[in-house]
Amino acid sequence: MATQTKPIDLYYWPTPNGWKISIALEEMGLPYTVHTVNIGKGEQFEPDFLKISPNNRMPAIVDPEGPDGAPISVFESGAILQYLARKTGQFCGPTERDRIAVDEWLMWQMGGLGPMAGQAHHFLKYAPEMDPPQDLPYAKDRYRNEVGRLHRVLDKQLSQNEFVAGDFFSIADMAIWPWACLWEGQQQDISDKPNLQRWLDLVAARPAVQKGKDLKSELRANQTAESRKVLFGQKS
Repeated sequence: MATQTKPIDLYYWPTPNGWKISIALEEMGLPYTVHTVNIGKGEQFEPDFLKISPNNRMPAIVDPEGPDGAPISVFESGAILQYLARKTGQFCGPTERDRIAVDEWLMWQMGGLGPMAGQAHHFLKYAPEMDPPQDLPYAKDRYRNEVGRLHRVLDKQLSQNEFVAGDFFSIADMAIWPWACLWEGQQQDISDKPNLQRWLDLVAARPAVQKGKDLKSELRANQTAESRKVLFGQKS
């Protein structure tokens, strides 16, 4: 692995998707500079940021030492994790079969747990506080139940493996843990999921995970009415 001499620019806000990348950078020992993107103030819609992340979502990175030594920007948390794993040769699995398993569970998070848990948070916590209130029992039940189903899938997988993709810590764990650790906000009961509980504690005990999750934690607060308008009412 080549030594990174220039810090990677991390465009970040302390959310589960942001934590994925701060955790990865800490675990991989890569130097980085944090640029906060205040999503409650709409900074994700600013033209300079859209040049890096055209889908107006953080996180995003700019690596001044990209392929062939030329700078590159990468958006979408899953793509960033894969890029960093390839770049460093870390946390992507020791064999090709392991790498396939890592990719499977990374995609499971990107297409399943992340979006469903995000919708659960939205309809359970934020929507009832909107003006006018949007307290929708069907939506609340649907996303609460789907997150529960996904947690059962994860618990079963972890009954057979120390970590998600096998006996090694990987970018799949880095992607899944930030959403899974917020199970209480998704109104989940994990008392019947001992394997999930074990894994949550195992990952949380890693110093780099703790440091990545704590990054700019003072900025994480309840959404105001104005920030909810930006987050949930802004037209792209």
